[in-house]
Amino acid sequence: MSAPHWPAPVAPGPVDAVVPIPGSKSMTNRALILAALAGDPVRIVRPLRSRDTALMAGALRALGVAVRDDGDDWEVVPGELTGPARVDVGLAGTVMRFLPPVAALAAGEVAIDGDPRARERPMGPIITALRALGADIDDGGRGALPFVVRGTGAVPGGPVTIDASGSSQLVSGLLLAAPRFGKGVEVRHEGPPVPSAPHLAMTVRMLRDAGAQVDAGDDVWRVAPGPLRGGTSVIEPDLSNAAQFLGAALVTGGRVTVPGWPAETTQPGDALRGLLAQMGAEVAWSPDGLTVRGTGAFRGLDADLHEVGELTPVLAALAALAGSPSRLTGIAHLRGHETDRLAALVAEINGLGGDVRELPDGLEIRPRPLRGGVFRTYDDHRMVMAAAVLGLAVPGVEVENAATVGKTLPDFTERWASLVASAA
Repeated sequence: MSAPHWPAPVAPGPVDAVVPIPGSKSMTNRALILAALAGDPVRIVRPLRSRDTALMAGALRALGVAVRDDGDDWEVVPGELTGPARVDVGLAGTVMRFLPPVAALAAGEVAIDGDPRARERPMGPIITALRALGADIDDGGRGALPFVVRGTGAVPGGPVTIDASGSSQLVSGLLLAAPRFGKGVEVRHEGPPVPSAPHLAMTVRMLRDAGAQVDAGDDVWRVAPGPLRGGTSVIEPDLSNAAQFLGAALVTGGRVTVPGWPAETTQPGDALRGLLAQMGAEVAWSPDGLTVRGTGAFRGLDADLHEVGELTPVLAALAALAGSPSRLTGIAHLRGHETDRLAALVAEINGLGGDVRELPDGLEIRPRPLRGGVFRTYDDHRMVMAAAVLGLAVPGVEVENAATVGKTLPDFTERWASLVASAA
């Protein structure tokens, strides 16, 4: 029997809350890969504990890497990567794109599969690239999950060209394992622009912090072969997961502070500072955190979100409640995420009485009075977050499969309830 729908709570007034945000999924899963390939143990401080990071830790354990709980931290002890092994990537893009290059370094067969929707996500470019670098992969000609990596314990590496216009993770996956490849890698992108460039900057920075030699230019990245060091990897709060909490300040005319917001970061979520300000928020950073204040009314947004596509669902929900139309562009690649996010947002917001039109590369949103109803989430955690934002101002929003938010924020509904309670 399916779980009951989650009734998104309506805010009775302006919220006023301090909302701590757990660690970054993107940083946690990169840190796990780098730790698994290091020469000495690594302590990962304040990692995110969620389905996506649990899947990554489980995949590495299956290959012979020790990932142990140590209080709130993880201790990672590298070991010889071996098969045979079976790996479940779930619906985690970081696991399905970052793990195969590591599996190619294992001695033995590694069978990789995931959720049904994961089999629809683009994997052909990274499979082709790994073959060009010397890996043996049997995908039955599908260019998608499931497939088997037949590792020999080493990957020759060298130059490779890839079309990463579908996801920056395709490049990051190759770069993260490259220090262990015999010749390292030179990855050259050819095709439409790579989305989510901040995530590539995150990959480069974390590689360098781990001791790798990395050169990054225009659509070309070079990683030299060499050891990765152990030590400590500190995970920042997940700034993208702050979007709905900060957005609540706009919807309710309230105030929300996210503590620990870094002064400087490679996380795409840092763009919320400027995007929410464009919508009419008062945004202030201090060493204590980032504070967003709403003024009781806010306007729509005209923005190219190509670099920060993951923020789209929450921004679209805010736009549906704004005082003027919005146009969100540069996000055609979201059709290949956990679900087709553009089609999903059109269907669900319009299902509540909204007026959202799909563009070739984005969404056009005209605010209209909304009504309650069931909001489907398509096994997509960010659709749950978008629904919660709408529910602040629209009574009767019933969120289907809210548990899917556990992909990145397992206690989201409890955190959200506390936020709304601050308005009472």
